[in-house]
Amino acid sequence: MIGRVAVGALGAIVVLFCFAVTGEAEHPHAISPAAVTPTVPTWSVATTATATTVDPRPVRLRIPAIGVDTPLVDIGTDNTGALIPPVAADIAGWFTAGPVPGAVGPALLAGHVDSHAGPGVFFRLVDLRPGDRVEVDRADGTRVTFAVAATTRAPKTAFPTDLAYAPVPGPELRLVTCGGAFDRAARSYRDNIIVEAYQTLG
Repeated sequence: MIGRVAVGALGAIVVLFCFAVTGEAEHPHAISPAAVTPTVPTWSVATTATATTVDPRPVRLRIPAIGVDTPLVDIGTDNTGALIPPVAADIAGWFTAGPVPGAVGPALLAGHVDSHAGPGVFFRLVDLRPGDRVEVDRADGTRVTFAVAATTRAPKTAFPTDLAYAPVPGPELRLVTCGGAFDRAARSYRDNIIVEAYQTLG
C-alpha cells in the first residue's frame, strides 16, 4: 500500500513512502500469508496548490500488457492537508494537484502493489516494458494513449522527485507504486517503482 507523498512548494517535490499490510517480501510480487492489522496510510501535502483542470478528468486506466483495467478515483486532501490514496487496493488514483492525463506535464497515477487481501492494482507494474501501451479514458469520452518509456526502481529515501513531478514540455504519465524488499519492522516497502510513459497518437 502506498503511504505518504509530501509535496513541496509549487508541487515540485514528491516523496513516496510505502506501507504494506502483508508480511515480509523480497520482491514486489511476493506476498506473505501473514497479515497484520492495517493502518490507514495518507499522503501529506506540505503546500497544496490548486490545480486548474482545463482538460476533462480521467475516469479509467487500462494497461493491457499487465491486465490492468480500473476506474480512476480523485486523490484529494482532507482538512489537515493530508492526501488520501485510494481506499481499495484494486483501484488506482489520479493526483488532482498535478496535470490531467493528456495535458502538458507529468500526470501522476498511483496505486497499491498489494494489501492483506492479495495483489493490488499495480501488482505487476514492475513487469512493464518500453513500448507497452497505457490508455486513459476521460470524462468527455476521449481517450489519451501513452507508451511506456522506462521503469525506475528507487529507494524511498532517495526518491527521484524531478523524474516524478518536475515540469516537462509535453504530455507525460507517471505510474507509481511500492516495490523492493519489505521491511517488517517498519511495515514498509523500501523502494518505489516509477514508470514513465509518453503520449502517442493512439
